[in-house]
Amino acid sequence: MKQTLKTDVAIVGGGIVGASAALALRRMGLQVALLERDFCGSRSSGVNYGGVRRQGRPLSQLPLAQRAHRIWGRLPELIGTDGDYLRSGHFKIARSEADLAALEHYRDASRDFDLGIELLSGARMRERCPWLGDRALGGSLCVEDGQANPRLVSPAFARAAQRAGAQIFERTPLDEAVHDGELFTLRSGNALEVRAPVMLNCAGAWAGAVASRFGETMPLRSGHPTMVVTEPLPYFMDWSLGVEGGGVYCRQVKRGNLVLGGGAGLALDADRARAGRDAIAALAVQAIELLPVLRHASFIRTWSGTEGYLPDRQPVLGLSATTPGLIHGFGFSGAGFQIGPAVGEVLAELARDGHSSTPIEAFAIERFLSVEAAVPATAH
Repeated sequence: MKQTLKTDVAIVGGGIVGASAALALRRMGLQVALLERDFCGSRSSGVNYGGVRRQGRPLSQLPLAQRAHRIWGRLPELIGTDGDYLRSGHFKIARSEADLAALEHYRDASRDFDLGIELLSGARMRERCPWLGDRALGGSLCVEDGQANPRLVSPAFARAAQRAGAQIFERTPLDEAVHDGELFTLRSGNALEVRAPVMLNCAGAWAGAVASRFGETMPLRSGHPTMVVTEPLPYFMDWSLGVEGGGVYCRQVKRGNLVLGGGAGLALDADRARAGRDAIAALAVQAIELLPVLRHASFIRTWSGTEGYLPDRQPVLGLSATTPGLIHGFGFSGAGFQIGPAVGEVLAELARDGHSSTPIEAFAIERFLSVEAAVPATAH
């Protein structure tokens, strides 16, 4: 028997962005229904690396990252768990003089955001991190950046939203979404119909298909990270690591396992992906160069996921250019975990007020639309 309901805001996608938006909307007193095709937090929000970093982001993202940093600091009161969140420090490694110059430039360019970045090289770096290999010439330390367990954090936002009164529908794929000029109607098979004046498109790698229903065709592609975890090793490293210019990234959890990522995985179909053998081998070589202690360590698990990437590696975040009441939040290009909770709050502000207290102009959807496509439509 079909369930039909009317609500203030309908959300498509139950990752960390959609779930945090649902929680923020409920804290504002608005009624919310969220549709998730699988389980909340089970896609890229729950299988990512778990880095919670601000440094290295484009300057346009730093207001969002700073807002998110404040949210991460109060996770237990907000979602009922700390999600293994630690402000352990994030160290971005330089492997050349050019890398060191780039890190110095970023420190200077981001100074207004008070990230507290400290450059380390030579004897000071070796004293602080003797476990680094010879390829590392120096690096950039952001001491208040850190790491968390995405398998705990992302679903916890959805559960917190549900406890606050949001209606969460898991295993509920979106089959139809239309707009009559006033209300959106979302249907999932013959089981559910949701009507709302506002709709949030937080469907991750599948958000392009949602946007295209409303005349906004996006150059969104799917990417599949290669992720591995080692056997437990003696604990030696507090920091989460990255590499200037891209490459391997790594963190060690308290029980000793190292979580590593880098390189591309393989898509099995539209919904599934796995780590590829060649990418795992290349990741192992890079990891051993930077962390020689891994030379004889065993990988005990590998995995991948599906993330949505836009050409400029910047998200689409803001109001639709064609459809009143449609608001987008997608395309985080493998870097949405840290800013996700702030994006959720921004989406809630846009739903309630039509504007946000955080600058998001750089993420407007119009940058990917022709003039003709950006003409508002009255109905779909």
